Amino acid sequence: MHRLIRWRPQPCTIAALAVNLHGAWQMRGHEYRLGYRADLEGLRAVAILLVVAVHAGVPWLRGGFVGVDVFFVLSGFLITGLLVQEVSTTGRLRFAEFYVRRLRRLLPALLTMLLVVGALAALLLAPAEQREQSSAAAMAALWLSNIHFAFARLDYFAPGTDTNLFLHTWSLGVEEQFYLVWPALLVWLLGRDGERGVVRLKVGMWVVLFGSLATCVLLTYKAPQLAFYMMPMRAWQFAAGALVWLYFKVPHASAAGLLQGERSMLLRVAGCLGLALIALAGLLFNADIPYPGAYALLPTLGAVAVVAAGCMATQPIGVSRLLSWRPLQWVGGISYSWYLWHWPILLLGHALTGSDTAVYRASWILLSLALACLSCWFIEAPIRNRRQWLVRPRMAIFGALAAMLLANSLCARWYNIASVKMLSPAVQRYAMAHGDAPVIYGMGCDDWYYSDRVRICAFGPADARHTAVLMGDSHVGQWFPAVAAAFDRPGWRLLVLTKSSCAMVDEPFFYARIGKEYTVCATWREHALEKVAKLKPDVVLMGSAEYGFTKQQWIDGTTKVLATLSPATGHIYILRDTPHLPFDGPDCLAEHAGRPARFGLQHACSAPAADPEGDATYRWQREAAGHFANVSTLDMNSWICPGGTCSAERQGMVVFRDSQHLAGSFAASLGAVMAQKLGLGTASMASEGGGAAASRGSSASSR
Repeated sequence: MHRLIRWRPQPCTIAALAVNLHGAWQMRGHEYRLGYRADLEGLRAVAILLVVAVHAGVPWLRGGFVGVDVFFVLSGFLITGLLVQEVSTTGRLRFAEFYVRRLRRLLPALLTMLLVVGALAALLLAPAEQREQSSAAAMAALWLSNIHFAFARLDYFAPGTDTNLFLHTWSLGVEEQFYLVWPALLVWLLGRDGERGVVRLKVGMWVVLFGSLATCVLLTYKAPQLAFYMMPMRAWQFAAGALVWLYFKVPHASAAGLLQGERSMLLRVAGCLGLALIALAGLLFNADIPYPGAYALLPTLGAVAVVAAGCMATQPIGVSRLLSWRPLQWVGGISYSWYLWHWPILLLGHALTGSDTAVYRASWILLSLALACLSCWFIEAPIRNRRQWLVRPRMAIFGALAAMLLANSLCARWYNIASVKMLSPAVQRYAMAHGDAPVIYGMGCDDWYYSDRVRICAFGPADARHTAVLMGDSHVGQWFPAVAAAFDRPGWRLLVLTKSSCAMVDEPFFYARIGKEYTVCATWREHALEKVAKLKPDVVLMGSAEYGFTKQQWIDGTTKVLATLSPATGHIYILRDTPHLPFDGPDCLAEHAGRPARFGLQHACSAPAADPEGDATYRWQREAAGHFANVSTLDMNSWICPGGTCSAERQGMVVFRDSQHLAGSFAASLGAVMAQKLGLGTASMASEGGGAAASRGSSASSR
């Protein structure tokens, strides 16, 4: 919208709205506009800087995702103010014109980003990656990507959603869905009752706030994806912003009667405290907390305090003056554009170079900033300022919907093209490698976080004289084909007990993926250890991936597990965790095979095997093993990454099925080595792939 300041270019703000310090507004034609508030522009700058920082991997701002919460509060404040002003003045709301203003402001830049990023992704990414990207882009074109990510299948072995180029558009979907329902809600609550309507509106906003917040907190632990991505569970943050307008933009607000000096001090304290709360959340929060839930109150209340302080001030003081700093005004002016471009440019830059160093990340952030400026100057501002959109608002809405549907159809076309490319033999081979997982996942042995039931998968005759047990998380489960090959011999049976992401360490563990402490794992581990102890096996192979335990937790937690197993077991082997790749192995190989040679973008799908964290974990496991005479460690890493280099493919065989799990066929090829390490000798069936059990163990069934 137009600013009241005439001596500088039109900025491109995240909500295309601003409010002046006195709440003044104006009507130009049929457009209702709020005046300019420099502190809100600065607050937008703080929010976008937090978001960019966390996405760029700034280590001391891992909670920068709270910037989105600040945006939600600002939207609730600004949109509510605009709508209340129009309804209070005219007694009605022109819905069509309201929606046109939102579409005019947000849609052109979004569609431009989708078009450019989609074209680059089609050149730089593997066909398998492109299919997921195109699906998310298709939903983003319709402002529905938050629903797409909320209901995406949470597959442990699938590439994470954090590699999706359009993941950041979830918040835009939430905003647009808010714009869709909020006007009708406000008109219904306000009615035509004057002051009584305002009271009813306040009560309605409190009901929305408490109802939405309670649901959000509950679902954060029960269904974290829904709590994070769905608009109804974020509505309390919009309502919080709305209540700031309703309580602090009224001349007889409670603080208005205070003496000027006391009022000035209160405003300074409120503003400073609010900004401190936002900064504290950015510094202290990380991906390992259940979010949003009650934690989101911290940045939300911080934003509320900053906005409220600015409402009551007659001139910029304290934080309001700080946020009015000229560089922050400039950053706030391009915040929407920068939000659109920074995330996909970071991911595409990584795909282009294969490097994730700080220098590269900084370069991609600067490039995204340049693209944001171009988008703001040549797309957002010119289109947003064209009044022709409001001459025939219904026609403009139909045109915008047609553009959205066209973009959606182009994304569907992109999906189909990527699907066809996946049919080529080279790409198919690598795509199938993703499913080259042990058969135990298809047999239901591993129930992941869904239940604490212990399910044992048994291989070999039930009356065998000797019993071997493989137990642990998915990093132990990946060894099933090799272990099955080693024990596929007369007189042995093999029992498998695994639970993905469940360490064989008797310590509490917060599992970020489900947003809560992994109590299911603790219960499962206790019952599984009891069952194995009763079986009195000859051999137990156990292990864990790298988790965020301290040295003492690793030693003490492993010792507790061994203390239960050792008295009832012939010998226990702790398997060393396998090295990781800094990329998805099959995707890198498919990308290498599918990229046009003329671009010269191929890079070797290999990486150093060095892993300081893994080395430390192995030392601590060995220290725990030293307390027991029948416990030793087993290191197979030199056979996975010979010469200190891990490759996604070696001698025509795909080594990893993702970035951290071995392909089942490769694991089966190490059956003979595993048998030798276990002192079982080299059996012919092991060298041939492990017989029936091993061949079943490399089935393409996966969780």
